[in-house]
Formats: sequence, C-alpha cells, structure tokens
Amino acid sequence: MDSPEWVYVVDDDLSVREALSSLIRSVGLRVDTHPSAAAFLEAPRHPGVACLVLDVRMPGLSGLELQSQLTRSGASLPIIFITGHGDIPMAVRAMKKGAVEFLSKPFRDDDLLEAIRGALDRARCAYREESEIDEIRRHHALLTGREKEVIAFMVKGALNKQAAAELGVSEMTVKVHRHNIMRKMGVATLPDLVRMVERLNAAGSSEPGRG
Repeated sequence: MDSPEWVYVVDDDLSVREALSSLIRSVGLRVDTHPSAAAFLEAPRHPGVACLVLDVRMPGLSGLELQSQLTRSGASLPIIFITGHGDIPMAVRAMKKGAVEFLSKPFRDDDLLEAIRGALDRARCAYREESEIDEIRRHHALLTGREKEVIAFMVKGALNKQAAAELGVSEMTVKVHRHNIMRKMGVATLPDLVRMVERLNAAGSSEPGRG
C-alpha cells in the first residue's frame, strides 16, 4: 500500500492554518500545520511524498529563510509560497530557489489546489528517484573492495587486459569480478551498469566511477 501524501502548512495566523487545513482535507489529502518555521523544523517529518505551503513573512525565521535552510540540508520538499505582502523581487528570489508557486493573499482555492497538485507531482518524481538511487546504493554496497576497483575500469570502457595490468591480476580474475559485479548490481548489460554508476555519481556518490 502506498504511503499517504502530506501537505505541510506553515503560517503564523491560526485562522489561515485552519482554513487551509479544511480546504486541503476536502480533496482527500492529509495536512500537518505549524505556527512557525522553527516549529516545523522541530517536528518529525512524515515518510513519503509531501509538499510545503509556506507563509513568507512570519515572526522569527521567515519563509524565505526556511526555504534556504531546507535547501542547504538537502531536503527535497517542493514549496508553495503564500503572502499578503508579496512583491516581484521576492517572488523572483523564491522561484529561482526552486519554489513551485508564489500566491498573493487572497488567492482562489482552485489556484492553491492546482499548485499543490503540481508540487506533489514534483515530489512524487523526486521520491521515486531517491528510492531508486537508494536501491542502487544497496546493490553497490554488496561489492567487495576489488570489485569496486574493477567497476571503475568497466564504466570507462577499459579492456579486461588493461584492468588486469593496472590492478596486477590476471585477465581471468577480472572476468570473474565483472561477472560478480553484474550479478550483484542486478544488471544484464554494460550500458545498464554505466547508467547506474552515472546516477550514483549525479547523486553525489563518486566512489563507483572514481579514477
């Protein structure tokens, strides 16, 4: 069974939190509201797909500051900004940093719900990508130290004899390692293995294709 999808709402105005919570629940989504950025950061996060509806101006940490903090921490949480004091430069800053939408109060219910649907679509893609990368990492963790050395030669297109000469082993040993690598990584072809390593490298795992 799929995990439920959540919408976090962070706004210092209780009446706004209650109104947004009611609206979002009316379309079958789960809502978790917080009165401040600090309260949101301190609260545990629900697993799975989620997005954030965030007020720009709040006492303490502002919405834009929270966005920056989440970005620095690597959190992939699509953000919809709402504000009663918005201006064009502020909206540009928010969108450049990856915000999905910037809505000025009062906004239409349908506009917010459409933005939430778009944010959850983006979150779904990111969650699926993260899950697939985690699976690749689990496969890669099964490799021995020597196999991790051999895989670096494989993704560079090196011949078995080249890898063998560099590593000081026989070509047959390299062939055995290649077979074990393909089996442990769960792939049938070299192009599939290369794509896996490229995804790990793009996600910040440089070890598989080092050298």
